[in-house]
Amino acid sequence: MGTSSVRRGWLVSLVLTAGWAWHAGASAQQPQPNEPANVVNIAASGFLDVPQDWLSMTLTTTREGSDAAVVQNQLKQALDAALTAAKAEAIPKQLEVRTGQLSLYPRYGSNGEINGWQGSTELVLEGRDFVRISSTAGKVQTLTMANMAFSLSREAQQKLESDVQALAITRFKARADEVAKGFGFSGYSLRELSISSADQGGGAGYPRPMAARANVAMSSDAAPVPAEAGKSLVNVTVSGSIQLR
Repeated sequence: MGTSSVRRGWLVSLVLTAGWAWHAGASAQQPQPNEPANVVNIAASGFLDVPQDWLSMTLTTTREGSDAAVVQNQLKQALDAALTAAKAEAIPKQLEVRTGQLSLYPRYGSNGEINGWQGSTELVLEGRDFVRISSTAGKVQTLTMANMAFSLSREAQQKLESDVQALAITRFKARADEVAKGFGFSGYSLRELSISSADQGGGAGYPRPMAARANVAMSSDAAPVPAEAGKSLVNVTVSGSIQLR
């Protein structure tokens, strides 16, 4: 990832709490012996805006009929055929294959009695090789594409959070030095610290998708499904209080 593809920025907020208080209807009072003096609250946030590197594509199909066992067997046959085609292209981390939800439920007539069964099954293709995933999806004949979602891989998320956290900590320390000097103090000591992170453009936490939906049948010679990833904003905030000295 080149520096040209990374946008760095800082969001900095500063809240100062004096070591003395004004009370309504009274003059300023000196802090009590147990009350801390010269305490400053600081929060510094760093973020990186990075391309999403993980694609999850969900393929699905539905079947219905009067016999639950027949419907279930039809779903199994469709899924087995899809698994055979997809596994032939699988490469760890580049294209991984797993089954999704399998559901079977009754249909009811106007008299309230069961008059048939309907079910669905899913196959999920996911990984970093967008071209391989979309090409493989085009080779599956028994399922259709239902959902395509981009996100950050777990490895990318963890590395980026580590990098952004280092940036936020550096900024927090620099800000603390500036505040101490600005108030005429020689330094500071840490009292409390809190670190939080979020991934946006995908939402918060791990993979947060940017979804695009389609319901189209694919033949074995179908062209690859277009797949263009977006970006995720990984943000880490360091906040806490320091004691000026």
